[in-house]
Amino acid sequence: MSKDLKFKLTLEDIEKLPKTDLHLHLDGSLRLETILDLAEKNNINIGVNNKEDLAKLIHMGETCDSLEQYLEAFKITLAVLQTRESLYRAAYELAEDVAKENVKYMEVRYAPILHREKGLNLTEIIEAVLHGLADGKRDFGVDSGVILSGIRNISTEYSLRLAELAVAYKNFGVVGFDLAGAEANYPAKNHQEAFKLIRFNNINSTCHAGEAYGPESIHQALHIIGAHRIGHGTRLREDGNLLNYVNDHRVPLEVCIKSNVQTQAVKDIKTHPVRFYFDFGIRITANTDNRLITDTTVSDELFLLHNTFKFSIDELREVIINGFKSAFMPYRKKQELLANSLKELDEIIGDIKKSRNKKSKKSK
Repeated sequence: MSKDLKFKLTLEDIEKLPKTDLHLHLDGSLRLETILDLAEKNNINIGVNNKEDLAKLIHMGETCDSLEQYLEAFKITLAVLQTRESLYRAAYELAEDVAKENVKYMEVRYAPILHREKGLNLTEIIEAVLHGLADGKRDFGVDSGVILSGIRNISTEYSLRLAELAVAYKNFGVVGFDLAGAEANYPAKNHQEAFKLIRFNNINSTCHAGEAYGPESIHQALHIIGAHRIGHGTRLREDGNLLNYVNDHRVPLEVCIKSNVQTQAVKDIKTHPVRFYFDFGIRITANTDNRLITDTTVSDELFLLHNTFKFSIDELREVIINGFKSAFMPYRKKQELLANSLKELDEIIGDIKKSRNKKSKKSK
């Protein structure tokens, strides 16, 4: 653990740093005003008509009783994401929002199967989001990829269908496949066929595991369905052999601190294992999970690492680099993005250190 904290950072400092968000749910990252506007335009009764009441309804930033209660908020967000226009808007606005904190690359995940209530077919759903993200890149400079998510507690046939879509849209904006949803009582091994198809088509995969269930869930994600990254992995520390395997094989963890507190994957923020994981050598990345429902940004997550877990500026640099290294993108493209971002990152960090040194000298 680094003791060099003389370069105390503000949230504004961290917002300037180039960064990634690799664990980001589209349906959990809308703007409050967008939900209200879409509900009004599409004549959808969500039970509230102002931002304050809506924030309470979806437990925005509040600690929930369980992951299942946390997931109830998605009934509201999904209700307004059932048209091509709404999906496009959500994706486009997300690019605009993350650009404000200098996110250079994001991977947006969602389950197209959950957006069919008004008759959209799956290709329309995928292409609406891809179009929104493409226009977001044009207007805000944020590169992105889509991860299609199977849902643990929905039929395994749906997961296979979504895996087929991931294969069809490989090289057209879809960069990976995921398994999300209620973790307890819905083991990943039930979705083996979907992940087999993904592996055989050389597509990257991740899996929510070790959030609401123990290390056995992570074991299945790695050794039965073959995930390349682990979403959350909060309970990995409970199995030393598995912990060492993840470390030895450089399997990235998509860490989402505020979300883990909100869903009670950890008792409170101080008991989160992120500091232990980093010190042990685990390749951790900082992510939001759901920007709206958890009321967070990547900058907020990095600021927590700095302010609560005492990560130095150089340790934050390492976490940020981990994000770029762990992205689901072709190696050569990743090299270019990392080189450009690293140059910008080091220039900003250098300026921060110079500024803090000047202030320190003046105060003496």
